Amino acid sequence: MNSIDEFLKQCEQSGDAAYSALRSVLEKLEEPSSRAEARIFLAQLQKRFDSKEASQKFLSTYHFQIQDVYLEQYEGYQQRKKLTMVVIPSIFIPEDWSFTFYEGLNRHPDSIFKDRTVAELGCGNGWITIAIAEKWLPSKVYGLDINPRAVRISWINLYLNSLDESGKPNFDMENKTLLDRVEFHESDLLAYCRDNNIVPERIVGCIPQILNPNPEAMSKMITENASEEFLYSLSNYCALQGFVEDQFGLGLIARAVEEGIAVIRPTGIMIFNMGGRPGQAVCKRLFERRGFCVNKIWQTKVVQAADTDISALVEIEKNSPHRFEFFMGLTGDQPICARTAWAYGKAGGCISHALSVYSCQLRQPNQVKTIFEFLNSGYKEINNSLDLSFEDDAVADEKIRFLAYLASVLKESSFFPFEPPAGSRQFRDFIASFMRTYHFIPLTAKNVVVFPSRTVAIVNSLRLFAPRLAIVDEHLTQNLPRQWLASLSIEKTGTVPSEDTITVIEAPRQSDLMVELIKKMKPQVVVTGIASFEAVSCAAFELLLDATREVGSRLFLDISDHFELSSLPSSNGVLKYLAGTSLPSHAAIICGLLKNQVYSDLEVAFVISEEDTILQALSRTVELLETTTALISQYYYGCLFHELLAFQLADRHPPAKRERENPYSLKMIEFATSAVSVFSNAELSKSELDNNSSLIHMDVDQSFLPMPSAVKAAIFESFARQNLSDSETDVTGSIRQFIKTKYGFLTSTAIEFVYADCTLSLFNKLVLCCIQEGGTFCFPAGTNGNYVSAAKFLRASIVNIATQPDVGFKLTDNLLAKVLESVRKPWVYISGPTINPTGLLYSNEEIEKILSVCAKFGARVLLDTSSSGLEYDIEGWNAWNLEAILAKLYPRAHSSFCVSLLGGLSFEMLTGGLTFGFLALSQCLLQDTCYGFLGLSIPHSTVKYAMNKLLSHTEQKAGSLLESLREHKRILQSRVLRLKKMLESCGWDVLQPRGGVSLVARPSAYLGKHLKLKHSDKVQENGENSADFEVILDDSNIREAMMRTTGVCINSSSWTGIPEYTRFTIALEESEFQQALDCIQKFNGFFSS
Repeated sequence: MNSIDEFLKQCEQSGDAAYSALRSVLEKLEEPSSRAEARIFLAQLQKRFDSKEASQKFLSTYHFQIQDVYLEQYEGYQQRKKLTMVVIPSIFIPEDWSFTFYEGLNRHPDSIFKDRTVAELGCGNGWITIAIAEKWLPSKVYGLDINPRAVRISWINLYLNSLDESGKPNFDMENKTLLDRVEFHESDLLAYCRDNNIVPERIVGCIPQILNPNPEAMSKMITENASEEFLYSLSNYCALQGFVEDQFGLGLIARAVEEGIAVIRPTGIMIFNMGGRPGQAVCKRLFERRGFCVNKIWQTKVVQAADTDISALVEIEKNSPHRFEFFMGLTGDQPICARTAWAYGKAGGCISHALSVYSCQLRQPNQVKTIFEFLNSGYKEINNSLDLSFEDDAVADEKIRFLAYLASVLKESSFFPFEPPAGSRQFRDFIASFMRTYHFIPLTAKNVVVFPSRTVAIVNSLRLFAPRLAIVDEHLTQNLPRQWLASLSIEKTGTVPSEDTITVIEAPRQSDLMVELIKKMKPQVVVTGIASFEAVSCAAFELLLDATREVGSRLFLDISDHFELSSLPSSNGVLKYLAGTSLPSHAAIICGLLKNQVYSDLEVAFVISEEDTILQALSRTVELLETTTALISQYYYGCLFHELLAFQLADRHPPAKRERENPYSLKMIEFATSAVSVFSNAELSKSELDNNSSLIHMDVDQSFLPMPSAVKAAIFESFARQNLSDSETDVTGSIRQFIKTKYGFLTSTAIEFVYADCTLSLFNKLVLCCIQEGGTFCFPAGTNGNYVSAAKFLRASIVNIATQPDVGFKLTDNLLAKVLESVRKPWVYISGPTINPTGLLYSNEEIEKILSVCAKFGARVLLDTSSSGLEYDIEGWNAWNLEAILAKLYPRAHSSFCVSLLGGLSFEMLTGGLTFGFLALSQCLLQDTCYGFLGLSIPHSTVKYAMNKLLSHTEQKAGSLLESLREHKRILQSRVLRLKKMLESCGWDVLQPRGGVSLVARPSAYLGKHLKLKHSDKVQENGENSADFEVILDDSNIREAMMRTTGVCINSSSWTGIPEYTRFTIALEESEFQQALDCIQKFNGFFSS
């Protein structure tokens, strides 16, 4: 090696020269053969400046110094008094900031680092990294710094303290040296750990917390050849990181914390030095909103470093109401703002700020990790909305678990799956498992039907039976139709009771009074709860069962108030009874779930029965009146059930022997005739009792195309936020703008909006309005079959308007005029601009002619736009301008003429299974009538927030959502061509669509053909053989034939309303769509031979 004088002469030239000389020493230290010699050289070098004054002179003259850091009061396992450290000007020199941090580390017990893997961020010259290894004997400490010179100097310091002055190793009590325990690496925060799969158990950090007043300087490439000034600035300043905490200078800390969440062991601890300039609440919230429990273990005041420019904080104060916290001197106790501190400092005053050491541990580490994995997979833009800080631990536990589940679903799934009307299979299984595990009731998922709310469950049950008289608990009548509660037609002697009139009598909940009413009035249906003082025992329930059985009443018992989602649920007499006795066939249990810790208005309900026909019928009422229950709501409560089931071992109790119900002789009320007729003739989805998991559903109005990232972001953000404001969940302004832009619909203040989870439930409310008015609903042939079936179920007067093939089965003004001449109080349903099911489009001219006829005859018009928004073949098509049309028609129209617009955002916003329906009512009469029907399943606030976000995307003329919309249209147009080609090659006649997710086709080659299947030819479900299938094919049985032979489920002509034409939906997942094409070809193979 060079002599000390030669070494110093080189160092004297410049800071860069000094660094180069020190690098040469490091190279000698890294080589085992020259390591001892290099260490001896450093020992001799240190003797040249053995006083503090000499050391300071060396720093200014030779651009480096060797100093001792004393550790007497923090002696570790080795009782070492001091560490010997090299420092250079381009590295942060140990001072009060880092000493305070080390004091905070020492507030932890000795076990905090012992035998742990530790990472220190912003290690500087490495003294804290080495001190941790010296004091606590961790298994490994990684000192990380973005400054390459800091890393090189840290290695020198490691050798300085691992070897004594003679170059021999310093062994600790475990016979290891610091070289065995410490490594230093160049790393942008935790990049080294991430890239090398290192899982630290402790992460400590003392990193910059002030924005660089010169932002451009932070964009330079960081190399060891960069200027000393730039490298030193890395120790004082940080750049914008894209976090909300940037405004407080804490963006780099925020990024470090989130990187730490990704790499740290779940039980790990993070410890950070936090300058108190932004205020203690801001500092603490940085961690809490990311799911940490925070413990402030040490706090003091330090003088604001003179070489740190706080002007960036002054600028922040100019543009925001936030005020930073500084103090005048170390003894001042009144905070001053950054502007005052800056001015005071410029005038020569001493300013200080608080300095705290925070120890943080994730509240639910695995779940929080899952949440951030999702955010880091392309959703960083919603990071600033995340808030996992809660005062109540129970609230925190519940919400974090759900967010983790939602994050995993959104990350792993490209679309929401198809679920049967009875409810999510998994959710129903959770309910049944909970009943088995906690209440010992041997139920399965098939015993459960899910509803949007308790009210919907009650209303649907009453509509299913249409009883002449029903007695309903007074606590459960709040949202029932008012005319049911106002009717007095309890009994008319000599006449057959009409199913159109349901009379509901309110009754007290107390069982003895309810029983007395039941015995005297003999209702056909009873809906009641149980008083709190009677809920503990089985007696009240048994009384109700006996009383209803004796008079032949159906009983629906509500246990919502007594059902607890708890690992220690309180005693429940009804559930006790069911554990020992099967539920009688005339009784069913209703339970509304509303008792969650986070959302007071998030509801789901379920009905339990042990009678298959009742369960199947209730499931069909959901399909006819609601479509399905909101999937997100089922996910939320599913998480709660799943967590409770995780506490228990499954099936650890043998199933109890249950007593059979007592037989009864009186005939019970059967389903309403309208329900029986619809169930027999309407084309409803295959019941889950048939176990159709293997079916390819080309018969549902749901998109299974990839969900855009903007949609996933909006869904997750709606739940990640806390305290959503009314303005953020008020969608009316956005919907007004949306329908004005898309359809030119009137948006005056006279238009009122009603919202629901789905469009079908809103449609049904208008059907009830029509019935109340004594009107007739007119449906063109080629209408959504579910809507027609729902109207029949509700016993509406219906007229079907035959449409012609030469116009693609569209409704025309001439056809409509002929029909309306003989219809009293007509209500006309029109699907458009995209027609479901044909996929054709009504032009502006066509809809004007149709509306002109409606205006002439005073028809109420319902424009259903819920299948629109995915028009892909629009050449020569004129978009709607309803405002201009209606402005001409209203002045000269019949007084009863009005137009309402029904819409949904599922297709337009590409939300897949996340549904949202709106109804724009254009006349006061209709508004009053519609609001008279209560019990709508209202979209939750989170859904409204998500829709607001998505609607704001559409108002921008560019963006990822609009790009995804264009991509979906391209996919659908391509799918149409592929499906059309396959169908035509197999003998189908296809009507070419121009938009939407479906097309219709006539199975010309198969009509009249004979099909006979044996067991081996059929798609087997449940692994069981079924009876042979033999049929002469026609347009009504082609659906069954295709499903049995191929597993593809389509809609037949009984659904489309167009003779001999079936419907195929095409928005399937790509592999399933290709499988469907193969199945169509397979079906053709049954006849080609």
